[in-house]
Amino acid sequence: MQSAVSVALMRQSDQKTIEKGASGFELMHRAGEAVYRAVSWHGKIAILCGSGNNGGDGYVLAGILQKCGYAPTVVRVSDRFSSDGRACYEEALAVGVADCMYSQGMELSAYDVIVDCLLGTGFYGSPTGLIRAAIEAINHSGAYVVSVDINSGLNGDNGLGECCVISDLTVSVGTVKTGLLLGRAKDKVKSYVNADIGIPIIGRAYHILEDGDVASVFTPRAHTSHKGTYGYITLLGGCLQYSGAAKLSNLSSAAMRAGTGVCRLAVPEEIANAVAPYLLESTLEPLPSKGGFVCFDSQVLDRLLTASNAMAVGMGWGNGPDNGKILKYLLLNSAKPLLIDADGLNTLAVIGTSVLKEAKCPIILTPHLREFSRISGIPDGEILNDPIVCAERFAKEYGVVLLLKGATTIVTNGEDTFLSVRGCPGMATAGSGDVLSGVLAALLGYLPSTAFTVACGAYVTGLAGELAERDTNPISMCASDTVKHLPTALNQILKMKEENK
Repeated sequence: MQSAVSVALMRQSDQKTIEKGASGFELMHRAGEAVYRAVSWHGKIAILCGSGNNGGDGYVLAGILQKCGYAPTVVRVSDRFSSDGRACYEEALAVGVADCMYSQGMELSAYDVIVDCLLGTGFYGSPTGLIRAAIEAINHSGAYVVSVDINSGLNGDNGLGECCVISDLTVSVGTVKTGLLLGRAKDKVKSYVNADIGIPIIGRAYHILEDGDVASVFTPRAHTSHKGTYGYITLLGGCLQYSGAAKLSNLSSAAMRAGTGVCRLAVPEEIANAVAPYLLESTLEPLPSKGGFVCFDSQVLDRLLTASNAMAVGMGWGNGPDNGKILKYLLLNSAKPLLIDADGLNTLAVIGTSVLKEAKCPIILTPHLREFSRISGIPDGEILNDPIVCAERFAKEYGVVLLLKGATTIVTNGEDTFLSVRGCPGMATAGSGDVLSGVLAALLGYLPSTAFTVACGAYVTGLAGELAERDTNPISMCASDTVKHLPTALNQILKMKEENK
């Protein structure tokens, strides 16, 4: 499992390493050597360097490339240096590295590889002047672009930035910074690798899930097992306005594909006949309803709770007059995991989040940005600026597992935080959230209701989406394509488990 850290924690860890005897100059050399090993070098190479330590990494790299016969050119955007950076610059010149200053309008299209060492992780704001011009020139060069530590102009914590380098490869130095995963990073960073240069992290890091981590939750199934072994789950949703029979079918199919023993789809009785033809393996539970919305009935809800190892509520639920009463009853009377999504989250915003503190059951909330803003009262912009911290604080205060949807999914209980980088643009389509809820409800029916389990569900769903997009395309892809690829995603994950035995 890889780690990710904030810029501040990386800086503190870096300083602690220096205090223990490793000089900044030495760490700069380790960084330059690590970047050299991470890239397949070829052709004509330019290394654009700024005035900070990131530029120093570039000077070390230039010296190594020169010694290895590549004859790189250092292109500086400033006459200023950090103290260690100046020493590395002088070393590079001493071995014959070519050096020039960047000027407005300078063409970079003659280079095959461009290395971006302009701005480090400490940069905040929007680039201006020569730096901005250099970033734009890099992006228009047509060269293979390598960014060192983080793409210049990209915020190292939240991945935001309106003017930043678009890289083919980013070589993170030390430990991955969260800005490589969040915000707009996935549209700016085509791929990344991390180069460990011996800086131990001195605080709590976040966890980046990988196939092998997710494989650990799927244990072999015994021949003596039966459907009850793997959980009875209930998916409560739907209304006349949002009947979405096929969509609700995808929801239940996702749960079955994710391994639940029995999936019960509970919908208003007025839409039951429309939904029934789309269900194959799942069972249908028509609920008392009026005007196409589920009516509150404590006896019916008790029956559902008693028969369920986990329940998900809110998908296509609409804004029925009894929704608040139903949700509150479930929260106060369930002893099993309760996942709240979509209109369930909108209902929670209406009845107030204080009820979460009264609940006795494990609660899983799965909002996107706007839904999280509604239930938390935190403005969208504030969440975008610090999504992990906002998610952790809310989860800890209310004692829930929070899954905050995004290009990178954040899952936290306030103490342990997992990041799933799986997913793709093709999943930006109606019903993708329902598929995720189905997968999560399934796992919660037969696995511990932990943040790790929820994060693994997000990972599996995202991977299935990637495989679906590969076989279709980002434009034509539908949520049902993700469902169809869940078995292939699990095959890939389980294969990793076999290989690691």
